[in-house]
Amino acid sequence: MSNLNKLSAADIARGIAAKKFTAEAVVRDCLDRIADREPTVHAWATIDPDYALMQARALDRMPSSRGALHGVPIGVKDIIDTEYLPTEMGSAIYKGHRSFGDAACVALARMAGAVILGKTVTAEFAGMSPGPTTNPHNTAHTPGGSSSGSAAAVADFMVPVAYGTQTGGSVLRPASYCGCVGYKPTFNLINRQGIKFAAETLDTIGLIARTVDDVELVMAVLINKPPRYLRRDAPPRLGLCRTPLWDTAEEPTMQAVEDAAKRLAAAGASVKEIVLGDEFTKLYETARETINNYERSKSMAADWQHHPDKISKVLGGRIKEGLAMKHEDYIAALQLAERCRARIDDAYDGIDAIISPCVKGEAPVGISYTGEPGFQQFWTVLNGPAMSLPTHQGPQGLPVGIQLVAPRYHDDQLFACARWVMERLV
Repeated sequence: MSNLNKLSAADIARGIAAKKFTAEAVVRDCLDRIADREPTVHAWATIDPDYALMQARALDRMPSSRGALHGVPIGVKDIIDTEYLPTEMGSAIYKGHRSFGDAACVALARMAGAVILGKTVTAEFAGMSPGPTTNPHNTAHTPGGSSSGSAAAVADFMVPVAYGTQTGGSVLRPASYCGCVGYKPTFNLINRQGIKFAAETLDTIGLIARTVDDVELVMAVLINKPPRYLRRDAPPRLGLCRTPLWDTAEEPTMQAVEDAAKRLAAAGASVKEIVLGDEFTKLYETARETINNYERSKSMAADWQHHPDKISKVLGGRIKEGLAMKHEDYIAALQLAERCRARIDDAYDGIDAIISPCVKGEAPVGISYTGEPGFQQFWTVLNGPAMSLPTHQGPQGLPVGIQLVAPRYHDDQLFACARWVMERLV
């Protein structure tokens, strides 16, 4: 078989288990794709073909399957620790840095038989200053950030699934721009040991893949819960929440959200308008940035103290702002976030999931700006699970995703609704 790199993670696992092909064959096809496209896309911070093939051959020699991800290649965002590959965090400060061992999410995937294919490009410390990655749909445009390499690598068929992290919008935005499924689970559902924190009360490890099923397959390994692959027997009850940011959306996003709501209602879903109160506007305008800057300034105190000249001007400004911030302002932001989390639970009364804008519009031109994170970070601070679904396309031919969100700890419900939505919109 050829083009094994284009298979889903689930199909790769099934094919290897049925002895239709080997893990080595899959990895070789992924490496061939990388060799062909990496000079243009620049998705990888570190790629070691010999190391990847060594893992695959070891798996092929095993008499039985190691686990649910046996032979499945995975990309790892380069702020997540890996034992055998450097973790450089998109920063000259950490050039060549090697951690003591794998992060929890990497170790669990490896234990289940995954091949750690390489480290994907991240913006500097998962922030706003991007690396060299381009959008595989049109290399003149950004892939989004900060999980830029993960989204581009998955979209370009270099790897079936990759880890990202989201503090504001760093999983869902690049997933939308690159036409992938992006998944930010309920806050802290994936163990965060082994990541470089940006803001510890917001940082969430997530996944980027080409199918909803692949996301759930990997997620099941990480939380020790067999995948259920639920599908709804009845149409879902959906909310339509444009959020207080609606007026900032561009026409492609407005059309995508309105079209999705109209078509899903025609397919039998109930669609209820949800309007949020003034506190939610403050949540976006002040609270999220206060939390982010305060916590980031503390987590990066040593980097700032010893290497200020190696930190970008944009990130340095946020660190200085956070260091100067009053503790009581930080506490007030946390308290506002908690109040909004309680009130959003009320908004879900009689609702299975909410449709909301995911991005401002199509991916902007150029790679120096990763796009506006507002529509994603609005939901990130609320801690519930969210998905970017690749359902629409803009006038420039670039993907425009919609966002589907659900109550905290109702990730299975989100998966079931996402499948129902995708089957009717794509």
